[in-house]
Amino acid sequence: MTLFRLDASIFPDQSVSRELADIVEAEWTAAHPDEHVIRRHIGTSPLPSTAWAEAVVGQQLPEDARTPAQQAAVELATTLADELITADTFLFAVPLYNYGVSQHIKTWFDILYTDLRINEGGSELRDRPALLVTVTGGNYGPGSPKEGWDHSSSWLQRVLVDVLGFDLATVHRRFTLVGVNPALDAFKDMADGMRVEAVRAAEIEGRRLAERGARKAA
Repeated sequence: MTLFRLDASIFPDQSVSRELADIVEAEWTAAHPDEHVIRRHIGTSPLPSTAWAEAVVGQQLPEDARTPAQQAAVELATTLADELITADTFLFAVPLYNYGVSQHIKTWFDILYTDLRINEGGSELRDRPALLVTVTGGNYGPGSPKEGWDHSSSWLQRVLVDVLGFDLATVHRRFTLVGVNPALDAFKDMADGMRVEAVRAAEIEGRRLAERGARKAA
């Protein structure tokens, strides 16, 4: 069994999404100690945004008619698709940046989506178990003053479920900038509670991801 793990934080040493994903991976590895993990860290090793347009055009041309840039982009898309198709379970650790989808994961998806095996409905990936770990510096949940400002989580869930076809669960932690941004100091107790809940959820969903993968493979 293989786990594919994608991280998108630009600050891996301080990353809350990475911290939670590490907990998930530890639970998965405890259940499958001899199995393989495929890693891609697009936050620290970002993909070239120009590759998307090159891949779009390159896919429409015979190989001998492609420019070197188009050929490289098509090969990159193939590599990204292969990483998913060869895996059995999936872990995506993606923080919210500036109220929207991280440019790193948008570029990853745009290039990936040019591969002809990756199509709406997720025929190659249909119903494979996946977990999304996402974090926000503020609180954009129901009833908060900025409710609805998180334009990342719903997009990620739409793409991972309705496009790629994953059987997706989500772990979400809010208020990660409490203790960093003094303007949020009043929410320390709330943030501490959210941290404890998120860690517990990561432990539970990590075990469930391992179990779901084993059932799917059986």
